[in-house]
Amino acid sequence: MRHGQTLFNQLGKIQGFCDSPLTDEGVRQAHIAKRYFEDNHIEIDAFYSSTQERACDTLEIVAGHDNYKRLKGLKEWHFGLFEGESESLNPKIKPNEISYGDAFVPYGGESADDVQKRMIDTLTKVMKEDNSDTILAVSHGGAMYLFIQAWLDFKTVSTISFSNCSILKFSFDKDTFTFIESINHEF
Repeated sequence: MRHGQTLFNQLGKIQGFCDSPLTDEGVRQAHIAKRYFEDNHIEIDAFYSSTQERACDTLEIVAGHDNYKRLKGLKEWHFGLFEGESESLNPKIKPNEISYGDAFVPYGGESADDVQKRMIDTLTKVMKEDNSDTILAVSHGGAMYLFIQAWLDFKTVSTISFSNCSILKFSFDKDTFTFIESINHEF
């Protein structure tokens, strides 16, 4: 699940490793996501979050408690010197590319491949070590976008919305995640 709206989302600023707090709207979105789980009788057995405040705060609202594990591997893409700057400064995605690739590496950031590997490694480890039936991990739009690209073709991924508090549902078997559905709430 993606975190709720933050101040930087609202202001159109790049936030990767840097952080900004949830807005009132972000808190409201997290409560809507919590209601989604309740209304659909989805009982979550284990909770994980990025170490970043916006993800932790979202998870605490959804879970109704602070009994969860924080994992650095679920953090957002590090954008280097672009952190905190206007989203208008994001580089153009090259023709035939599906992400920013290595564009942020010369500025102290991560490559798309590194973020994708970090997310896959982290979530695979969670699934192998946690015997729970239903697990919720709260992360970030860019990191989630790269994670899902490992399991679906880009044409399919491009039809999926990654709005604040969106939920990507997967099953896991034999080191493979299988995408089931995307849930985006009406705000």
